[in-house]
Amino acid sequence: MTIRALVVDDDQNVLNTFVDLLEICKINVAGTAKNGKEAIEQFKKINPDLVFLDIMMPEFDGRYALREIRTVHQDIPVVMISGGDDDAIDPLLEFNPSAVLHKPFRMSTLLELLKNELKLELDSD
Repeated sequence: MTIRALVVDDDQNVLNTFVDLLEICKINVAGTAKNGKEAIEQFKKINPDLVFLDIMMPEFDGRYALREIRTVHQDIPVVMISGGDDDAIDPLLEFNPSAVLHKPFRMSTLLELLKNELKLELDSD
């Protein structure tokens, strides 16, 4: 089964790197967005299996997007991406993020999160 992901980050370099890493993990990046508003539009359009969502973004941040996603789909795995500001994480907890990934992160950290925390079955070649 192919896992379809939505990746949201306002930094184009981070976004591109994240997409590349997920594709190495055999996860299909079905959509990307650069802010919370675009994230909600893409989420409703592509109906992904998994969302990676930056916390701090302009024009509706990750908190807004997570809250909106949870009104549509309570159980979808949503991994929040943090630039290191732990104060930004606490307000997210009421919206039940699946995990928090801290930037910068290693490929091994991403793989561990996908397999162990999210319990995803990744295709391996």
